[in-house]
Amino acid sequence: MAPLRCLIAFASSYATLVLATPLSNGLSSRTPSGPVVNQTTCDGRSFTYQQLAGYGFVASNARDKYGDTLGGYGSAIALDRKAWKKTGHNTYSGLLYALPDRGWNTEGTVNYQNRVHKFAIALTLQPQATPAKPAQPNLQFTYQDTILFTGPDGTPTTGIDADVTGYFTYPGFPILPKATYTGDGFGGPGAGGQRVAVDAEGLVLAADGGFWVSDEYGPYIYHFSSTGRMTQAIRPPNAYIPHRNGSISFSSDSPPIYNQNETINPADTETGRDNNQGLEGLTVSADGKTLFALLQSALDQEGGPDNPNRLQARLLEYDISNPSNPKYKSEYVVTLPLYPSKKSSKVAAQSDIHSLGNGQFLILARDSGAGHGQSSSTSVYRHADIFDISDSSGATNIKSKDNDATKGSIASSSGNLNKGIKAAEYCTFLDYNVNSELSRFGLHNGGAQDQFLLNEKWESLALVPVDGKNGGNGEWFLFSLSDNDFVTQDGMYTSNLLFVVVKG
Repeated sequence: MAPLRCLIAFASSYATLVLATPLSNGLSSRTPSGPVVNQTTCDGRSFTYQQLAGYGFVASNARDKYGDTLGGYGSAIALDRKAWKKTGHNTYSGLLYALPDRGWNTEGTVNYQNRVHKFAIALTLQPQATPAKPAQPNLQFTYQDTILFTGPDGTPTTGIDADVTGYFTYPGFPILPKATYTGDGFGGPGAGGQRVAVDAEGLVLAADGGFWVSDEYGPYIYHFSSTGRMTQAIRPPNAYIPHRNGSISFSSDSPPIYNQNETINPADTETGRDNNQGLEGLTVSADGKTLFALLQSALDQEGGPDNPNRLQARLLEYDISNPSNPKYKSEYVVTLPLYPSKKSSKVAAQSDIHSLGNGQFLILARDSGAGHGQSSSTSVYRHADIFDISDSSGATNIKSKDNDATKGSIASSSGNLNKGIKAAEYCTFLDYNVNSELSRFGLHNGGAQDQFLLNEKWESLALVPVDGKNGGNGEWFLFSLSDNDFVTQDGMYTSNLLFVVVKG
């Protein structure tokens, strides 16, 4: 059994948790030397979380090259494997791409142009760190660049909620979510306009130097060029497309900042993805030929609007061996875990996935409402678990004309799977909240609301080899970052809009 190390990057205002864990194929059968924090066996393959390896952060008032606040970019990350290097006995360097979602939206969605940030990272391991002598931040981030996203016609995309009715049409594209805004889209004066609405949540580095990005409004998968222009859109089966009053409705019931009292009837979609529960997880196979996207929780017709009924999340598989012509290949269901709450159990919705090969995936499932600045400081479920869709797992390929139709359903409204459908094997694994490990770096789950308390929203996963080469020994660092929702005391957008976001 291969030992797995874990690197956590965490900060005061913007917490960046980086878990470095040797996982993936080719795991050895030897017993790990040193401590073992968590272990699991999934479809006959064993995995071990051996140690928290460190943490780091980016200041909450840092800005990108356009003058905008660097925030929220723990929504998804991707590490450039070609740039990852072991530079010394305990030192590493690499390039990390980080994706914010739809911008600052704690007081309503805003006309934030979607983007991806690029950082150089440097890691120096501190294996001697103990709770009695905790280590200082040992993961350093150096901001390098920002690529702004635009629609097919070169117009900037926006994080503003999509219109209740209507959409864009472009040659060679499916219909796209459209946001119509007034003024400057931030509550200030302006001419207004219309832009493609994107709530970016998943990120994969494309072979051509561009980016695959999954979103929650569509919910779609977009391809953006290396310069940020949308060149392609993958529309999922009709069962995923949100409907209200019998028609397509891409709105997620998230009113804009300048009209916070806007009401949508009905608030929840009737079929398709639920509000803010779209394609949250996106990953690619090691050879770059297969793309996987996972819903954050169940479709509305399968229990989506209600917790704890929304536990059946669909997984899509696309063949992108010809990137210009992706082909829908197969579909599975992942039954999400439950965690205890005051009144009843709740679904631990997923925030990201990462392919491990051989039909196995890491999945970041977590609770909500607990962490830095929240009403509760104690998280009870914050995991990087594993699920398996390989042939040996027996998971059902649910792709069919009936299941993928507009009202197609693979589960009841209470979340019970239809007869004959077997979900992916689900194996509980790596617990972020182990205080004996967190305290080695002065961090904690639960207790005081201070700068060392873990943030609520851990939303990203990425793997790189501990050997700095190919991970042939089965040891990998698992990186995970948090989305801080742009919490800051002096935020800035290019419109010169100052904002303050305080949680607590």
